[in-house]
Amino acid sequence: MVHTHLDGVLFSRMVYLGANLLSDNVRVVDGLNVFPVPDGDTGTNMNLTFTSGVDELRRKESPRISDSAAALAKGLLMGARGNSGVILSQLFRGLSKSVNGKDEVNARQFADALKAGVDAAYQAVMKPVEGTILTVAREAAEMAVRAARTSDDIVSVMEKTYEQAQATLLRTPEMLPVLKEVGVVDSGGQGLLFIYEGFLRALRGEEFAERGEQAKPSVRPEELDKLISEQHNAQVHLKTEDIKHGYCTEFMVHVTHSTEPNKKPFSELLFRGHLDTMGDSLLVVSDDEIVKVHIHAEHPGQVLQYAQQFGSLHRIKIENMREQHANILKAEEGKSEAKAAEPTVQPASEQLPYGLIAVAAGEGIAKILRSMGVHVVVEGGQTMNPSTEDFMKAVAGLSAQHIIILPNNSNIIMAAQQAAALAEVPVTVVPTKSVPQGLAAALAFHADAEPSVNASAMEKAISQVKTGMVTHAVRDTQMGEVTIKEGDFIGLEEKEIVTAGPELLECAKTLLLGMVDEETEIVTVFLGEGATEEHAEALQEAVADAYPDAEVEIQPGGQPLYPFIFSVE
Repeated sequence: MVHTHLDGVLFSRMVYLGANLLSDNVRVVDGLNVFPVPDGDTGTNMNLTFTSGVDELRRKESPRISDSAAALAKGLLMGARGNSGVILSQLFRGLSKSVNGKDEVNARQFADALKAGVDAAYQAVMKPVEGTILTVAREAAEMAVRAARTSDDIVSVMEKTYEQAQATLLRTPEMLPVLKEVGVVDSGGQGLLFIYEGFLRALRGEEFAERGEQAKPSVRPEELDKLISEQHNAQVHLKTEDIKHGYCTEFMVHVTHSTEPNKKPFSELLFRGHLDTMGDSLLVVSDDEIVKVHIHAEHPGQVLQYAQQFGSLHRIKIENMREQHANILKAEEGKSEAKAAEPTVQPASEQLPYGLIAVAAGEGIAKILRSMGVHVVVEGGQTMNPSTEDFMKAVAGLSAQHIIILPNNSNIIMAAQQAAALAEVPVTVVPTKSVPQGLAAALAFHADAEPSVNASAMEKAISQVKTGMVTHAVRDTQMGEVTIKEGDFIGLEEKEIVTAGPELLECAKTLLLGMVDEETEIVTVFLGEGATEEHAEALQEAVADAYPDAEVEIQPGGQPLYPFIFSVE
C-alpha cells in the first residue's frame, strides 16, 4: 500500500491504533521504568496521557490534518501525566504546529512535522538526557527526514522511522548507565515505539483492533526482544533511598484567568529557572494562558506556593515516588497489594507537619486520594461507615504534628469529630460530604500553611464543587415530581433526587447535563460497579456537544453501589 498524502482521517486511524498498542502493553513499559526514578509508572502515565489525546481527537476528528492534529495535541497537553507523558504531549504539539493550516501533508512535510515535535520536546525539558524517549524520537525523526528526500511514500518513510526507533531503543542502555546496570531499554522510548508501530500498521492498512484485544508484536531485533520480553519489574534492582527528590509534582497554572489580586507577571524563562533550583526532571510547557509543570521535588508545597504567585493552580497531582518504589519491592516479595492501603507508622524522627486521612470506597478513588497526598485511606462509604475507633487507629498510625480528616460522607462526620476530640494530637475535621468534596479539599491543602488557614481554604474549596451520584432505588416511592419504581436508577444532585428511570445511561445523562452549565470548567466522572467505558464515552460526548468548553475527565473509581459519581467544578 502506498500513501503519498496524509489527511486527518488517516492520521486519526494511525493515532487510534498506536493508542491501542500502547494500552495493550502498559505493563511491559511499566516493568522497564528505572529512569529518572524507579517508580514503575511510565507506561501508565503515557497511556493515560495518550488516552486523553485520543478522547479529544474522537470528539473533534476532521478530514483536515491540521484540525485532527490540533485536537490530539490539546488533549495530550491537558491530560499529560509524568515526565514521559509531558514529553509525549510536546512531540505532538510540535507536530501539530508544523501541520497547522494544512488539509493534508506529503511525505516530506510529515517527516518535518516529526522533527518539529522533537524540537518542541527538547525545548520543554530543562536538562535533556540522552538514552531516553527524547533520543529515540530525535534519531527516528532525523531518519524520517532523510527517508523523505528519496521517497514520496509516507508508508516507506514510516517504516524507516520505526526501524530507526527500534535501533536507537536497543542502544539506550549504552547511553544511560542505569539502564545497562539493570539490563533494560528505556521505558519511555519503548512506549513511543509501540505508538509508532501502531502508526505503521495503520498506514499499511491494518484494521483497528478492539480495545483490550492483544495485538501480535511486529518482528523486532532479537536483542531488543530479549530486553523487553521479560515482564519483570526492573525497579527491584534499585534502592528506594537513592531517590533524591521524592515527590512527582504536576500542576497547571492559569496565568491570566485568576481572579485573585496581586499576581505577578509571568516569564517562562524566569519561572523555569527558579523551579530548576527546587528539584529535577523539570518540564515547563506554556500554551496560550496555561502553563503545564512537571517536577520531581522534595518539598512540593514550596513549588506550589511559588507557582501560585503567577495565577490560579489547577489539576494538582503529587505522588510519593519512594512509596511507589517501596510498594513495588513489597509486591516482588509476595506481599499483598492491600498492604499499600494500610496505615504506615513513621518513626518519630520523621514526624510530618501534617497527616491527611480520608474515607473512600473503591480502590480507584483510594488511589487518586493517595496520589494527592492523603496518607491513610480508611475504607468506608454509604453502607459501611467507619467507627470512631477506626479513625483513632488511623490517627495513631500517623506520626504528624497535626492531622486532617476528610470524612467524605455526611453520615461519617460525627464519628470523625469524636475521634478528633479523643486524639492526643491536634485533629481538624473538614466536613466533606462526598468524594468530590474530599478531592477538592485535598487540592486546596498546603503543607506550609497554618492549620486554621488550611481549614478555611479547604472548606471554601468544597463549597465550589457540585456532586452527583447514580444508584439503584430499593423501593417504589414518590419524591416531589419524580416517580420512582423499585429497581430504577436514581440520580441525586447533592442529597436531592432529580431523576429516575430504568436505563442507567439515560438517568446518568439527565443528571449530569442538569449539573453542568456555561460556567463549568471541569467535569470528572468516576466509574463504579456497573458502569462501562461505552457509558463513559457517551457521557463525555453529551457534555462536549452541549458545553464544548467544559473539560471532561474519566476516572476508574471502583466504588460499589454507585455506577457513577460526578464532580462538577
